[in-house]
Amino acid sequence: MAFFHSEYFIMSNLLITGSTGFLGGAVLARAISDSSIRSILLLVRADSPAEGVTRVRNNLAKFGCHEHLLNKINENNILLGDLAYSDDFLDDARLSTITHVINSAAVASFGDNALIWKVNVEGTLKFVKRMAEVSGLVRFVHVGTAMSCVPEAGTLVTESMERKPEEEHLVQYTWSKSTIEQLMIEHCPQLPLVIARPSIVVGHSEEGCRPSSSIFWVFRMALMLGKFMCSMEDKIDVIPVDYCAEALLLLTKSTELSEKVYHISAGDAGSTPFIEIDAAMAAALNQKPIRSTYQQVDYSELVKNRKDFKTIYGPCNERLMLRAMRLYGEFSMLNVRFSNKKLLDLGMLPPPRFVDYISRCVETTRDFTIPELMKVDFK
Repeated sequence: MAFFHSEYFIMSNLLITGSTGFLGGAVLARAISDSSIRSILLLVRADSPAEGVTRVRNNLAKFGCHEHLLNKINENNILLGDLAYSDDFLDDARLSTITHVINSAAVASFGDNALIWKVNVEGTLKFVKRMAEVSGLVRFVHVGTAMSCVPEAGTLVTESMERKPEEEHLVQYTWSKSTIEQLMIEHCPQLPLVIARPSIVVGHSEEGCRPSSSIFWVFRMALMLGKFMCSMEDKIDVIPVDYCAEALLLLTKSTELSEKVYHISAGDAGSTPFIEIDAAMAAALNQKPIRSTYQQVDYSELVKNRKDFKTIYGPCNERLMLRAMRLYGEFSMLNVRFSNKKLLDLGMLPPPRFVDYISRCVETTRDFTIPELMKVDFK
């Protein structure tokens, strides 16, 4: 599925970080069939190039890539390395030949992961400084998150570099992404930097949750419980990962960009109210919507239901479930939409709405419990 009007410009040597992950994998799945890209280098954590190839191919298969595309990835495409230990790969001579970078690697955990700061800030900054020295570098697209701005509830948010203090961030992940944006600009003013801030990335428009169940389980969890902290009329700004990947490639290819920061989002028109999500989820599960019985409650009410969690969700860690409910409940109450006008002005088409592909997400998660699905976001 094409999400922008045409192929834009030739990229010589593209470096992608995070290609064994959700978003980076989607970027690579699109890039390997793009005739405008001459060569691709992939930063991969592995003990050998052969192991790196296996990891990349296994991830690409989740995105529906055919075997002839998988076979395009070989050991020449692999740069062994880990942003947690950037010094180990920064002297590789191939980095000096790179013309374009899509930096999607990050520890995208909403848990208390000790690697968040080491990877997302310290290791990334070392990598950025190295790439800023490359004389032929044309574009460095860094993937942040729209939530790093700590938006005000009920607003349509436009792009800004205004930074909120750490105590206003709900999780360390968004604080780390906000911090690295500022550090890149301060330490590497010569870097041809573009910051892409995706909104909430859920599923794939064709493959559903086969590539990753990230975030999707939250909707199932709330609807199974029949109560949550948001209103059914609140909206949420959701995009599929393949749309986000296409937008990143568009930002990488465009020769002239007038802005430093771009949202990749559903925008005001494409954001979806929870009542529509309920109806679409119910239709996919062949059940009745819960809108007539749904209760908007505060967190204390959810705590009272903890003894019912194992009955509703199966074997689970009640404390972790409550933590997830509190965290995602606060996000769901924001009713925030992120303006996508700047991206659409570049020729990007509006994204599919979440309800347009939610049935694929349901089908690909049908055989998994909520505790199984949520592991990806609390690693």
